[in-house]
Amino acid sequence: MGAILLAGCGPGNDTTDAWGNFEATEVMVSAETGGRLIAFDVEEGARLDSGQVAGWVDTIPLNLKVRQLEAQREAVLSRLVNARAQADVHREQKAVAEVELERVRRMFNDGAATQRQLDDVSGRIRILDRQIDAADAQKGSIRSEARVIDAQMAELRDRTERSAIRAPVSGTVLAKYAEAGEMAAPGKPLFKLADLETMYLRAYISGAQLGEVRLRQPVEVLFDGPEGTLDRLSGEISWIASRGEFTPRTIQTRDERVTTVYAIKVRVRNDGRLKIGMPGEVRF
Repeated sequence: MGAILLAGCGPGNDTTDAWGNFEATEVMVSAETGGRLIAFDVEEGARLDSGQVAGWVDTIPLNLKVRQLEAQREAVLSRLVNARAQADVHREQKAVAEVELERVRRMFNDGAATQRQLDDVSGRIRILDRQIDAADAQKGSIRSEARVIDAQMAELRDRTERSAIRAPVSGTVLAKYAEAGEMAAPGKPLFKLADLETMYLRAYISGAQLGEVRLRQPVEVLFDGPEGTLDRLSGEISWIASRGEFTPRTIQTRDERVTTVYAIKVRVRNDGRLKIGMPGEVRF
């Protein structure tokens, strides 16, 4: 969208300081995930609010994967229950063995038990300790496996949420590039959106005029009205180029003899009369 002036927007007034064309901030909206558009209720000229859902990419494959992971998670957690039960059994066996060890130790001290009997009970307790440690390690491994599945499910749910095509900003639909039933791909534009409530007049000034302008400076904006009249709106300078550029053939400035111009943007609150590409004038 250039700032090239139409022929109908001549100076017409010695107090006009710059000329240009109105433009709006345009946003290309695309899908974040690939798939078939199962819903796409967007019409050119429609007004969308920020965050409003404009369509959906097919989420059935993602939901099926989530269900598969849920089944895997249940199977993993069932192994965790078994590992806990096994560890509890070994602990009970160890408790019984420790009581037996104390009894055999007393008998050994009284000469009623042999060293081999004492060693057998002590060895059984050591084996149970290792079995308990192995069961506890198995529980940790199973929990880690469950956490991996949880992360995969969270990723799929996030992708499902991103399957909703939302308007990133409030604005009006300028163009529509797809229809329901077509395939969407990440980065492929689906529609173009622009905030037409705030418009910008891109104009050009000469180097001699740079000293007359500053950011947030209030200015008067003029544009074509009915029956050849000029309508007026208030605006403010929102941007000034830091570098000059050669004057394009179709650009008008207050001093037509300059060879270098500087672009500026004037922010204007649109009451519905301004259109993209409409020529306008600026008076400082």
